[in-house]
Amino acid sequence: MSQYNITIEPFGESALILTWPNEVSESILHDIISFQNHLKTKLSSSWEFVPVYNSLTLINQFENFEFDKLKAKLLNWHQGGTQTQKATNYLWKFPVCYDEEFGLDFDRLEEQIGLNKEDIIHAHTSHEYTVYGIGFLPGFMYLGGVPKILETARLENPRLKVASGSVGLAGKQTGIYPAESPGGWNIIGRCPVPMFNLKLEEPCVVNVGDKVAFFSISKAEYDVHIIQAEVGILKPEKVSLDA
Repeated sequence: MSQYNITIEPFGESALILTWPNEVSESILHDIISFQNHLKTKLSSSWEFVPVYNSLTLINQFENFEFDKLKAKLLNWHQGGTQTQKATNYLWKFPVCYDEEFGLDFDRLEEQIGLNKEDIIHAHTSHEYTVYGIGFLPGFMYLGGVPKILETARLENPRLKVASGSVGLAGKQTGIYPAESPGGWNIIGRCPVPMFNLKLEEPCVVNVGDKVAFFSISKAEYDVHIIQAEVGILKPEKVSLDA
């Protein structure tokens, strides 16, 4: 039996949303991922699953379903202690170039949080972050676990263009922009690893529940990695969390 109570509500005509307690918690996230994997053995392949923070959205645009009956089944499965399907999660290690060309907001952060550039880089590369959600853009990871000393407000005036690969900080989160887009996060570096590739069977590199760590590289190393990425040979290091 799960230690958490969940609520289930309709989410438009083709979806429903399951909600856990409103907390940012790895325990809750693990319960969500475990239940999602169990549901993949119970429901047809036409269902799509979107886990994030404290909710799981179920989407089915190909089959009609009766909400009340499905809700009863879902509650029974969740509280019945049957969600034993464990996910294989990884720790991904991504290179980041914190060169001044890419670290657009170091001056602002130094003034706001009272750390110099070297201390900010050290703090950012000394922690592992949990992937709590993927969204906003395809492949955009919402990474929780930012050390308190790096917590900072978003930009008051978001940029109209943030370059693909930009690494940012906002609130209690960090993340990598997988494509050029508007954005209001504080930019401190750039990662050469593509985060989303439609040519791959699994376009998104990471999954919710994985962990991410960053390490610093020079501008010269970044330039080499960009070439490797363009020809498809840049492979980020990953380690099984069950190893």
